[in-house]
This record gives sequence, structure tokens and C-alpha cells, in this order.
Amino acid sequence: MRAIGTASVPTIFAAGLSLLAACIALPSASRPLATGPLASPPPVKYGRLQVIGNHLCGGDGKPVQLRGVSTAGLQWFGEVVNEKAFVALAKDWQADVVRLALYVGENGYASHPELKRRVWKGIELAIATGLYVIVDWHVLTPGNPNDLVYAGAHDFFDEVSREYGRYPNLLYEIMNEPNGDVTWAADLKPYAEQMVATIRANDPEGIILIGSGTWSQEVDVAAKDPVPGKNLVYTFHFYAGSHGESLRGKVEAAMALGAAVFASEWGTSEASGTGGPYLEASAAWLAFLDRHTIGWVNYSLCDKDETSAALKSAGAALREGRVALDNRDSLLVPETIGPKGYAIWAPAELSPSGAFVRARMRERTAPPPAADKQRVPVR
Repeated sequence: MRAIGTASVPTIFAAGLSLLAACIALPSASRPLATGPLASPPPVKYGRLQVIGNHLCGGDGKPVQLRGVSTAGLQWFGEVVNEKAFVALAKDWQADVVRLALYVGENGYASHPELKRRVWKGIELAIATGLYVIVDWHVLTPGNPNDLVYAGAHDFFDEVSREYGRYPNLLYEIMNEPNGDVTWAADLKPYAEQMVATIRANDPEGIILIGSGTWSQEVDVAAKDPVPGKNLVYTFHFYAGSHGESLRGKVEAAMALGAAVFASEWGTSEASGTGGPYLEASAAWLAFLDRHTIGWVNYSLCDKDETSAALKSAGAALREGRVALDNRDSLLVPETIGPKGYAIWAPAELSPSGAFVRARMRERTAPPPAADKQRVPVR
């Protein structure tokens, strides 16, 4: 929900240089980096995911709660897609999942299709490190997924599902945050049905995450008129400083209607990415997600100078007098060797939000879902 227009001029300039470097460094977008199956990838924690009733479940049929982080826009902070970062997430943060935020508008994929290579690299790094990976088609500006700027959706999801759908790691998020003058019945459900058909032609079983109107807060509306098919999950997004009981009520209403739900983006800040961090309100949200065994992905793993960023920015380091951090070109690549011999982000490199999220990710205290009354038949 954050607008790049709120960034400082130096931040935008640095992001432009980062995108230019990414475009130079990445090979041609004509085919994925992998020319064959990845060699002996490690198993993912819960096996191939599936939807049973209103829960996301593992291969054994038991409800699971994935916890992880999302990148920021890959056109601005794509450098975070690196082996050291993914190893640190999997081992030090004990993440289950990483989300690759492929903005389409806002100088993203529609203008720079070579960014697709960054997604392929992220998928392969996730597979190699045993992480689940959400490929996020980041609908935001404009807010209608049927807008011409998103005309590449069919080809994109066809290609990614053909190339990587055989791996149990992959989840598809087909529309991040629809918003504005859109309705579920007229705009979003028909689009979702098309994308589901595209993906299912190549990947009959993969989990597909489906957003809803008002920046993916109308999950209850979608649940009343669900997209036909199996292994479909409805997303909702929240920012602890902006959303509370009202949205939690919509989530519970969606589950009562039989929908499986997933918090594919949330932040400790306000919806703008600034303000806070609202850690008490964040803890209330996480307790709610634990209680219902709902998975979550925190936004975002970047070093932008905003509250929701998990890493400290150069500006924050300078304000704190941490010259060593300020002299680093970027914190997107962890460089501190941890006690177990791999690179990690040192505590001083984490923002208050990042430290909070890492600590909560490493906790595994979620209770089992409440009784069988929550396990309604798939419609």
C-alpha cells in the first residue's frame, strides 16, 4: 500500500541505479535460468501444500501456518534476491516462505520485462534453500487487474507455471491489491477465473492466492462468491497502525463461509509504510493469526527509510551514528558471519520492525485450529 512517491530523492535515485544495475547484470529474459530440474533440492517443510476445508494444509493433511517475509518492489530493491539473504531467512530467521513482489506498473515489469529474470532467480534460490516462494503479480497502481498495463498476466503465469509448477515450493499470487472502482463480480472474479485456468493448464495442484477489492480487504465478499476450483486461497492485507477489529471480522466471516485465507502482506506501520512501529497492535494481529492458524508474510525485506522496512536504511544508520552501516552500499546482502558459519543480518542492521518480525518468526507457539467446526467441506 505504500507509494514510491513518498520516498526521498536520494532513495529514488539509488533505486534507479539499482534497477539499471539489475538490468545490466541479468541475462536475457527469453528463458528461465534453469534449463532443467534443479539438482536434488531439499524438501520443503510441509511437503506439497493443499487446501482442506478452510485451511491451508501440508501434504499430511494437517493445517499449517507459513511465516515469512516479502521483498519490496523488485525494480527498486531487487538486490535482496541473493543467496546469502535467502540462506539467512531460511536458517537464521527460520522463515518458511518468501514473497517476490513483482510490481507491474510503477516502472515495474510492464516497463522492464527483464525483471522477470529476478523472479526466476528468486524462485530457484527458494527451492535451493527449502523455502516456499510466492510469486506476487503486484497489482497496485492502477488498481484494476484488467487494465492494459497488466496485459502480460496470462503469458507470465503460463510461463512460470510451466517452468516451475512441478516444484512443491511455488505459490501464485495473481493480484496483489485491487483497488479503486472495481467490483468482485464484474472485474476481479472473472480475471481470477482466467488466471486460475492459465495456471491449472500447467500446474493442476499448486496453491493460488486470490486478492479482493479495497487493497485486498474485501475477503468476505470474495468468499460469498468463490472462484470454482481446488487449492484456492483468499488473501487479505493489513497494516497494524491502520487496520484492526473490522478487518479481523471480515476474515472470520470469510472462514465461516468456507474460504481458506492467508495474510500475504502485513506491516507493523500504517498503510503508508510510515508511522509506528505499532508493535502492540501487531502482536494482537499475530495472536489472531495464530489462533486461526493463518499464514502470514511481512512487508518488507528492504532498507528503505520507512517504518515497515525490516532493515535499517543508510539514513537511519547515519542518524544513529553507525558509520559502519552508513558506509555499506546496501544492507540487502547480509555480510556478518553468524555463530553457525553463514552470513546473517546483525542485530544492529535490523530496524525495530525487522527485529520484532524475526523474533516472532522464530517462535512456534501457534495452537491447533479450534475444533472441526472450522473444517467445512470444500465448495
